Amino acid sequence: MSLLRVLLVFIPIEIVGGFVVHSEFRCLFNSTELKDIQYIYSYIYNKVEFLRFDSNVGLYVGYTQFGLRQADNLNSQPEVLRVKRAQKELFCQHNAGVWYRNILNKSGEPSVTLRAMKLPAGGHPALLTCGVYGFYPKPIRVSWLRDGQEVTADVTSTEEHSDGGWLYQVHSKMEYTPRSGEKISCRVEHASLKEPLIKDWDPSMPESERNQVAIGASGLILGLVLSLAGFIYYKRKARDLLPVPTFEPRTGLNMR
Repeated sequence: MSLLRVLLVFIPIEIVGGFVVHSEFRCLFNSTELKDIQYIYSYIYNKVEFLRFDSNVGLYVGYTQFGLRQADNLNSQPEVLRVKRAQKELFCQHNAGVWYRNILNKSGEPSVTLRAMKLPAGGHPALLTCGVYGFYPKPIRVSWLRDGQEVTADVTSTEEHSDGGWLYQVHSKMEYTPRSGEKISCRVEHASLKEPLIKDWDPSMPESERNQVAIGASGLILGLVLSLAGFIYYKRKARDLLPVPTFEPRTGLNMR
């Protein structure tokens, strides 16, 4: 799991002659266990860190001549060190638990769509796009496989961007020259997945063409049904409109 960072910047900020002094503490962790947490409290003057307390060291560390003098002074005071060391559990372990309960447990599994696109003249004969939608948290890895081997050449990807809510999407493209019998796949690795999600490309017919064929077939069937219905209606109507034959009565007279 990727390293998480909690950063709290403390004010008061003192401004003297255009120079700024501030302090901040950070909690770096990859689990809620106290042993896996690093607590750092930094003192910064005009964007230069001159002193910090690092829980991995257990002491103050100076980075300038002034900071070194301050570190020696603070490290000589057992009560100051005891309070600072306790803040790792007081601040960091508590915040790590809040992050895990409210953020890391909220996840969305990605869905994957593969499409073929037309390339302008002069490019590779084929271009595939892998669209990954509806995932959270943001970090994700999308890669291409060709007969089980990862492809790195002629591959481009967009940055992850929001779907409009708390979910994200990302798109990856691969330009390639098709080979007979090969297998091309898009592989997605994400924190919400127990194992990588692999989507295989079916080159038998591009999705757009399959949709066109389906729409054309539906239209043809509908046209035949309407034509047959019209023919039956016409025949019935024509039968109803046939003229009634009339005959002159025979009188036995020769009219000529």
